[in-house]
Parts: sequence; C-alpha cells; structure tokens
Amino acid sequence: MRDHPQGESVPHSDVWTGRATNRYQWLLALVGAACLALGIELAVDSAWTSGIAPLAMAVVGCIAAGLLVLFGTLAFVHVALKVDEEHLEVRCGHMGLPRRRIPLSLVAGAEVAHVTPRHWGGWGYRWRPEKGTAVVVRRGEGVRLSLWDGHTFTITVDDAEAAVQIIRDRLRPRTPGAAH
Repeated sequence: MRDHPQGESVPHSDVWTGRATNRYQWLLALVGAACLALGIELAVDSAWTSGIAPLAMAVVGCIAAGLLVLFGTLAFVHVALKVDEEHLEVRCGHMGLPRRRIPLSLVAGAEVAHVTPRHWGGWGYRWRPEKGTAVVVRRGEGVRLSLWDGHTFTITVDDAEAAVQIIRDRLRPRTPGAAH
C-alpha cells in the first residue's frame, strides 16, 4: 500500500456501471420470430406446385426479414455503460455487440441529455451529421459526451446524472507532478 502525500488526489478505484432497457423491443423480436417461423413453415409444408421461383422468393424473404428484425431488435433491447479509470465502454444487447470503447483522454466534457428515438431516426446505433453518434434504446435520460475532436456521442442510460458526475470527476486535470 502506498501513502499519498497531502494534496495529492487519490485515484478512483471503482468502476461505475449503468444500463437502460427497452422492453417494447421484445415485441418487435416476436414479430421477427414470427416472420422466421412463417418462412420455415412455407418451406416445409408448401406443396411447391405453384412454381418454385415465387415460393423460394417468399421463403427466403420471410427468413431474411425475420432474422434481420429478430437480431436487429435483440441487439438493442438494452445498453450497458461502464466507466473505469481510463475508459468508457458501451455494450449493446445480450452479446455486447456492437461495442464502443472511448478513452477518457479523448473526452472533453459530459452532460445529461434528453434522448428521443424520433430525433435520432429510431432505436439502435445512430449517426446524424448535425448531432453526432448515439446508442438509443429508449426515450429518456442519457449522457452526451463532447469529444476533443469536435464529435459527440450520446448514450441512453438510467441515472445519467450519476454517470455524468463520475465522468466529470475522472476528467479533472491532474496537478503537475502528481503521480498517475
């Protein structure tokens, strides 16, 4: 254990985690599963007498749409945010993909933001030239990061005020000569 001289800041040793969930996405996942099941049902139980091309297109279309909707919605049922000493990490869905890791050295500031899917063009991993990048899983509170390169990154997360406070505390400039 090391003693810290008076006036030297003691580094944070804890990791802050938060998340946001959208239960309505499960309904969309059910629609995707239904499309997938319809495609399989068409492929298995159809007589294939009306022509192979139209039925094959229907089967492939239903299966493709079902998989796209199913996995697209499950990837954004929830988002998890983790802030440690050096990084901020965002993971989406149950598999943690897509994932983005941002070094805190690239973050200029953080603020609480009100996030609405309508302003971002829907749920998911979003980019808008005038707004930046966002991970939107629901409407409500979130964190907006201002990066040193001029970009912004917004994440929907519960208890955004606590997340912003933790991020701001870790962004405070260290005094010259202080041990890192």
